[in-house]
Amino acid sequence: MTSRPILLTGAAGFIGSHTAEALLRAGRRVVGLDNFDPYYDASLKRANLSEVEATARRRIDSRFEFVEGDITDRASMKALFARFRPEGLIHLAARAGVRPSIADPAGYAHTNVTGTSVLLDQCAALGVDRIVVASSSSVYGTINAGEKPRPFREDQSVEQPISPYAATKRACELVGYTHHHLTKQPVAMLRFFTVFGPRQRPDLAIRLFLTKIAKGEPIQLFGEGSTSRDYTFIDDIVGGVLSAYDRIPQHGYRVWNLGNSHPITLDEMVSTIAKVVGKEPNATRAAAQAGDVRATWADPERAAAELGFRAKTSFEDGVRKQWEWLKTRL
Repeated sequence: MTSRPILLTGAAGFIGSHTAEALLRAGRRVVGLDNFDPYYDASLKRANLSEVEATARRRIDSRFEFVEGDITDRASMKALFARFRPEGLIHLAARAGVRPSIADPAGYAHTNVTGTSVLLDQCAALGVDRIVVASSSSVYGTINAGEKPRPFREDQSVEQPISPYAATKRACELVGYTHHHLTKQPVAMLRFFTVFGPRQRPDLAIRLFLTKIAKGEPIQLFGEGSTSRDYTFIDDIVGGVLSAYDRIPQHGYRVWNLGNSHPITLDEMVSTIAKVVGKEPNATRAAAQAGDVRATWADPERAAAELGFRAKTSFEDGVRKQWEWLKTRL
């Protein structure tokens, strides 16, 4: 590694802020980038950023600098890369959320696909050493529909995404492959499986249900309760991100699943949250939402063999850690 910084996009977000802190604890120099998108309250992102800056102040072997900016702004990204000349890129910034993407597919395509392309152009111009990009388990779509459930493997076809968000993430994987083919720069695509933990976005189910159940407010469940997600705790995800950053030069272009490989049904999720909070939920049911897949389930073998990645945090333990963080903020 060199003294050049790592450029981390989405640094004030949920996964980004945890990643920034992990990099700083490892003695890395980090330039964080975020535009404080108003998808949710910017004060929450600024609180995340304050935690990152506090971690940086406690370190004597690392350095953190923050820049507010938009990844789709070609001129400002050119200036940013020229100013810092980053060693590598960890690109976590994106417009997130399956359901909101249905209402604004063009906006999602602009931020996620155009923004990624702008960053990759600058990586080529400045000759960065390596690139890591956040993809999503949503690219698998309805891959196992009507079949016996089985884990999703990276070598399965993912050409039928069922939401604009998923389509943009698959498009970024293709853009990343083309970039590697043309430049030979190492590019990792990480398919995150439903990340949870402290600082999780307020619109996501675990944080939303923890908050509402604790306050005795009703919660709404979509579908009959058998849909499942491969919930993966933030610390495990961050470990995978850092390992991918360190190891991608050995692989060129590679897609890795980062998941717990232990799907939890909707009803199991709600009962676990109720157990952790110590209150019974007041739940109503509604029809399944357009764009939502029935299940996600990561096959972890490639990431285990090539990244040394294994999720270590059980779902209940992760929910307890998230609750310990959240209950002081209610």
